Amino acid sequence: MFIGNLEDMFGATGRQNWVSRWTNIGDAHCLVGELNSKKGASAEAAEAWLCALTAFEVARRLVDKDDPEGKEVSAKVETGIQRLESSLDHQLERISIPCYDQTELLAYYLPAGGPDLCAPAVICISREEEPGATLLGRLLPVVIGRGMSVLVVAHDDLSNHWRGQSDMLLSCCLDYLSLRPDVDAARIGIYGEGMSAALATHFAVFDNRVAAAVCDGGAWNSVRVNASVKWITGHAEPVDEGAFSARRLRLLRQLNCPVLVVAGGRGIVSVSEAIKLKADCLGARTDLELTIPPMSRTTVGEIENFLSSDDSIFGWLERKLHTRNPCCAGRQGKSRGHR
Repeated sequence: MFIGNLEDMFGATGRQNWVSRWTNIGDAHCLVGELNSKKGASAEAAEAWLCALTAFEVARRLVDKDDPEGKEVSAKVETGIQRLESSLDHQLERISIPCYDQTELLAYYLPAGGPDLCAPAVICISREEEPGATLLGRLLPVVIGRGMSVLVVAHDDLSNHWRGQSDMLLSCCLDYLSLRPDVDAARIGIYGEGMSAALATHFAVFDNRVAAAVCDGGAWNSVRVNASVKWITGHAEPVDEGAFSARRLRLLRQLNCPVLVVAGGRGIVSVSEAIKLKADCLGARTDLELTIPPMSRTTVGEIENFLSSDDSIFGWLERKLHTRNPCCAGRQGKSRGHR
């Protein structure tokens, strides 16, 4: 309701006032959570802390990029996660995933339930310059209760390597999930935010065990190549669209899993480019869908309704992963390798 009425609200008060107001709302929910926790009402405490995390995310979205208050709000998110842990039915884990050359990748893991559940799982990659804890804090209210586990990693921990190494690191994440008894290896998806959407596309092509991908569908690579050709040739006129359509099609045909592309908003795929992808995939027999985050136009710019967008994304993942092979097939899927 708040985000849906931002157009009217910003006319009456400034961005900073709304940051303070939503930070205070988050603090109030934390207090309610603590009181319920002391009374032994763990379910009510968890609900309050989840509300606090959502309120802090609203404040974080409203704060100016260079405002030091942004770091304070991010710190509150991490504290809120720690408070929530004591009230969860299943333990939130901070894990270190062993990778090649004795390197390790730090991640958060939230299981869907008990060790015998054998549920689907999603590898979630934060946007650039965003800690994994920040993404986790935003997603916890969305994923809890959906019957899927999530493994959250930071973009910067992957992007510091060349692309092939990033794919190998993500394969290590998938290996880790596949070996867990509470995860169905045949139902593991990938979700990338911002530039991580491009990483998710390349990984879905690299490792054929990926069962569903929320990614850019190769759009970023297509736009980047197009810009490079224009820069090298010095021609400002449009490059042959047929050639770039064929290039997009080659990549789309390598994606052997359902794909969801988030267009517009804070993502890297424009709506126009996403529509071109959708048109190309019709002839490629690729299961590709588009979702466009609702945006509110205000006097301080557009603000994305992340609540509605996240619900749409994980609703899609839930449908795609829950309709994949049953768990018995997942045990067989452990032997499948990557390209």
